[in-house]
Amino acid sequence: MEKITVLIADGHPVCLQGLSWLLDQEADLDVVGRVSDGKEAIKTARESTPDVAIIDMAMTGMDGIELTKQIKTCSPNTAVLVISGRGYESCAAAVLKAGASGYLLRNVRVDQLVDTVRALHSGIVVLDGVAASKVLPRGADVRSGVSNRGLIAELSWREMDILKLVAKAKSNKEIGKELSLSVRTVESHLANIFTKMEVGSRMEAVFHALKEGWLNLVDLP
Repeated sequence: MEKITVLIADGHPVCLQGLSWLLDQEADLDVVGRVSDGKEAIKTARESTPDVAIIDMAMTGMDGIELTKQIKTCSPNTAVLVISGRGYESCAAAVLKAGASGYLLRNVRVDQLVDTVRALHSGIVVLDGVAASKVLPRGADVRSGVSNRGLIAELSWREMDILKLVAKAKSNKEIGKELSLSVRTVESHLANIFTKMEVGSRMEAVFHALKEGWLNLVDLP
């Protein structure tokens, strides 16, 4: 089976590591580049000519609009997906004009992000639902990456609060202070989370929560 090659360019270390790990779990996807700044993204795109490039709208030294232009110049066949923390329709219009094939917010579920990579590779434009209604003509071939699925039922609301803070790289002491809990209580909750999720570490818990849609990219630092 020929794999879809993917370049990930994100200035958030946890996002970069997490997305790389999650996409590598997909049998039909192959992450060929993981970079944290715009210049490295352009260099990697030129050298590896990936099928899809996932880029952060706010990259170091270069915004997503300019980075999209540069990637499309050096690798015209690469479909670019821009991930943004802002929902401004003007951003979506600008990245599309620059040559991007997709624009999603950081609250997209990871499984939908994976589906988006496949859709972009097949030539479909994928936008955040609100942006799509504003910037594309009626009847355009577009899909939305927005989801309304709820959180995992097996975790209590307190465990979900703790998992979200773990995703933000908070220590047990910091979590306890923010939630008015003792460190020992936080440790007990974490042990329960690990047991329920069948994982052995904080990072593994965050990655699996992202994959299952219990957390999304906006929950990361």
